[in-house]
Amino acid sequence: MPPIPDRTGLAAGLDHVGVVGPDLDALAATFAAFGFRLTPQAAHAGGRTGNRCAMLRSGGYLELMAVLPGGHSATLERFLAHHAGAHTLALETPDAAATVARLRGAGVAVSDPIATERRAEAADPASPLLRFEIVMPPDRPEGRLLLVQHRNRSDLWETRFLDHPNGAIALEEVVVLTEGPAALAAAWSVLAGRPVVPDPAGGFALALPTGRVRMMHSVAALCGGQPVPPAPCIAAVTLRTADRNGAVKRVLDEAGIGWEAIEDTVVTAAGGLILRFRG
Repeated sequence: MPPIPDRTGLAAGLDHVGVVGPDLDALAATFAAFGFRLTPQAAHAGGRTGNRCAMLRSGGYLELMAVLPGGHSATLERFLAHHAGAHTLALETPDAAATVARLRGAGVAVSDPIATERRAEAADPASPLLRFEIVMPPDRPEGRLLLVQHRNRSDLWETRFLDHPNGAIALEEVVVLTEGPAALAAAWSVLAGRPVVPDPAGGFALALPTGRVRMMHSVAALCGGQPVPPAPCIAAVTLRTADRNGAVKRVLDEAGIGWEAIEDTVVTAAGGLILRFRG
């Protein structure tokens, strides 16, 4: 018997974090040096913007984005005017239409799902056509939260891109720095359809079936001496590794990249985003 479709419209988990930089090649080179195996360049918005992604075997991914040469994006340029780093947080939904209905029932002004598609590889017209349904609530100063339904998920999570030299296998947490964690928690709880709870480190946590979002007025306890982007912002991600952080320590040391240990977590920073690797 096939599984019963989920028509609740609730967020099912962390989908991805979008990291914006001024130059896609340079941003990709940075993340490759930190031990990520990236997908080939793909194009958005009629070729005006592009991305490369670090797909994670057990769930979630990092999307690196930039305006391509000769292109223009008012959105990415607005993001970069604040800082280079993470600006979008996407949660996965199994049913975008149900999500819209749920949000409208909760009084959120939201448009119909946006159907979008792109080739997995811009240079290969025979590469898989990736299809998405995107629900886009109004932006907040902390960042853009999207709810995404994947129409052909397996074509995005291609096996050949899932093994990373740094051992990363899953996106476990997203850490948001905000002066108003209670207000943000209330707003994003409605968008996700999931409850929030107090975070032991201060602020609030939005617990999802896979992963969580932590909304805090200070991230020093989690990020140590790493450079924190200007608030409000998506400050950090926590990535689970397969080997108690052995591989990521080796990759960073061999590349001469600085890192610090906070309990069982390796903490460093790349492209304006603090990376927390947890074994």
